Amino acid sequence: MSTKRILHVTYDMNIGGTEQVIRNLVEGLDQERFCSSILCIDGAVGPWGKELEAKGFRHFCLTRKPGFDFALILRIRKLIKDEAIDIVHCHQYTPYIYGLFGSALTAARVVFTEHGRFYPDVSSPKRMALNPLLQLGTHAITAISAATGKALEEFENFSASRISIIYNGIADNPQPRSDELKSTLGIPSNNIVLGTVSRLDPIKNQTMMLKSFKKCLTNTSNLTLLIVGDGPQKDELKALTETLGLSDSVIYTGFQPNPQAYLAIMDIFLLPSLSEGTSMTLLEAMSFSKPSIATAVGGTPEILSHAETGLLTENEDEAGLVDAINQLTNSSALREQYGATARKTYRERFSIGAMANQYQKLYDSFF
Repeated sequence: MSTKRILHVTYDMNIGGTEQVIRNLVEGLDQERFCSSILCIDGAVGPWGKELEAKGFRHFCLTRKPGFDFALILRIRKLIKDEAIDIVHCHQYTPYIYGLFGSALTAARVVFTEHGRFYPDVSSPKRMALNPLLQLGTHAITAISAATGKALEEFENFSASRISIIYNGIADNPQPRSDELKSTLGIPSNNIVLGTVSRLDPIKNQTMMLKSFKKCLTNTSNLTLLIVGDGPQKDELKALTETLGLSDSVIYTGFQPNPQAYLAIMDIFLLPSLSEGTSMTLLEAMSFSKPSIATAVGGTPEILSHAETGLLTENEDEAGLVDAINQLTNSSALREQYGATARKTYRERFSIGAMANQYQKLYDSFF
């Protein structure tokens, strides 16, 4: 079988969840059978793109103009023809539109992958009318969770029969040593570390997390909350931390491009988001044998099994989050049990190999 040339179309390759999936997929595919390159339509290769370039994967950067850029379609079509692309794999809706129109009148097959939805989700009358027609020229539509696939059906008017679910996969990195970092951060050796790795944004609901943590300290005093990330709500969250009297118990690390060392010192991973697709940091926590507490939103219940790999709570349920934290902080045996099951689940369902194999089968079905 000849090598198939794949062009992954995305906004850019800056650090983010979608970009991480693309990086993992590109590296996880059988390099003898699939030759991947990446097209960024917003003109930025980004740090993860540069990492891929250093490993020999080609990047093309085009700058999308404001409004609907008809010239960009022509440039993409030229690129597809010049590079003899077999598969145009579009990540997110806008890259899909440009990739689909750019592939018209070429032999390239088109894949559209939806990586997540905004909260609250809304429909566009224009897209609801257009998408049933667009899917006729699309060879495959995939979503990263059943919840995301349902949103494509409900809010975008794609046919349910056309949507396949392929879960994200992450690399199985060795767990870093944690003793030195814990000491550097000033965390007492006997403290239980709760933590999160995410953008500091209202949709992640770290405000409720801080309020819940405050209540949990009255039950268990030897707790530390580790918040890894940056974002628009940083100053507001830090001010709330001071108001709640938590400055001695909460540590903000800022943005960390490689947060694995911080995950390694967490005893419990927290994800109280209002909305999620497939959280990459939740998968990383599972790969590190960490029990998690998360809200049962979006694709999270498809990843985290309640009372098996962690605990699920209802959305915006502060009392439920407090109860879940207390359950796990009070039982090291339960933390160990859930963590071991989380690791097993990750290896079976959410590794790069598992994800790449499913996409390879999808690509093979076109030829």
